[in-house]
Amino acid sequence: MRSSSPRPTPRSALRAAEFFAGIGLVRAALVEAGVDVVWANDIHPVKARLYAANFPSDDYVVGDVRAVRGSDLPAVDLATASFPCTDLSLAGWRRGLAGEQSGLFWEFARVLREMGAQRPRAVLLENVPGLATSHGGGDLRDAVAQLNALGYSCDVFQVDARWFVPQSRPRLFIVGIPDEVGERPEAPDDLRPQHLVDFARRNPGLRLHASPLLSSLPRRDTRTLADVVEPLAGTDDAWWGPARTARFVASLSPLQAERLRQLRHAPAATWRTAYRRTRDGVAVWEVRPDPIAGCLRTARGGSSKQALVEAGAGQLRIRWMTGREYARLQGVADGFGFAGLSRNQVMFGFGDAVCVPVVAWIAREYLVPVLAGETQAPAAVCG
Repeated sequence: MRSSSPRPTPRSALRAAEFFAGIGLVRAALVEAGVDVVWANDIHPVKARLYAANFPSDDYVVGDVRAVRGSDLPAVDLATASFPCTDLSLAGWRRGLAGEQSGLFWEFARVLREMGAQRPRAVLLENVPGLATSHGGGDLRDAVAQLNALGYSCDVFQVDARWFVPQSRPRLFIVGIPDEVGERPEAPDDLRPQHLVDFARRNPGLRLHASPLLSSLPRRDTRTLADVVEPLAGTDDAWWGPARTARFVASLSPLQAERLRQLRHAPAATWRTAYRRTRDGVAVWEVRPDPIAGCLRTARGGSSKQALVEAGAGQLRIRWMTGREYARLQGVADGFGFAGLSRNQVMFGFGDAVCVPVVAWIAREYLVPVLAGETQAPAAVCG
């Protein structure tokens, strides 16, 4: 049977710990929702520099999560973890939670276990959708089972940043709370596609719920790249020269070439993003058909960075996206500073981060009401 819930915390006093904190975009989101982050950890010094440039960093612990002990953490209501996605992607050979990087989930779980009765009343995990399919769903099952063992019922859902910003960025979220808020997922919806409903049906022994608090998403964001592009002069060195631009055009497939031709002959300038792909062993460029960005990635090579294509009135210009454009696509205000860091360092930090308005929405509509005791959980649903 389910134990009674811990005493709720007033909204004004909610506190959080941020694991795999990166540059602090989870913190930015939680602050929007009125939650105070009082402890954070990440191993990357560059990310720590970005964090310290924008947030109080006295409680930011730079170091390996393997060295963190449950006794190191202050009392918190919420723990968040955007643990590495490397082994959950094709680039990581789909080693899953057995991989060296994505397997750091188990270190997060260990710290929670070591906190004993002081562990937070809620957890929020974020990762790529591949977590749901890795090893035939076995990795997600193991992660949920581990959280169940720590006393959390889990809500598993997917949100695309496209609802909030002009970036296609689907991400999987797991909210763990002591009591079920809502029944088990029975039918697909905007947040829980069929494969997540099927996951629940295949795993009746897991404690799972589908919160009605997330019953509706905000109205779809209608902004495009035109709303985030930095206006750079045509003489700016960021624009590629004629030879590089010609190589870009020469690599396009017939479909891609026709897409670009139509853009160039449009009466006014428009913007698209492009990724470099490997097709049949050959590096080629592919231009998105819509005026939004593809999913931002960490800048560790040419294939991971997006180029910005400006075309119209017979003209064509191409350059890499800027750090400020990356920030805007993650829902970050222009006041966010990153002076003194290289473009690749900034892109690395933002490409590995969360979309702020997505997490703020989850915190505001779901986590804060639960932690503040503003919802009433139904009778337990046992698997």
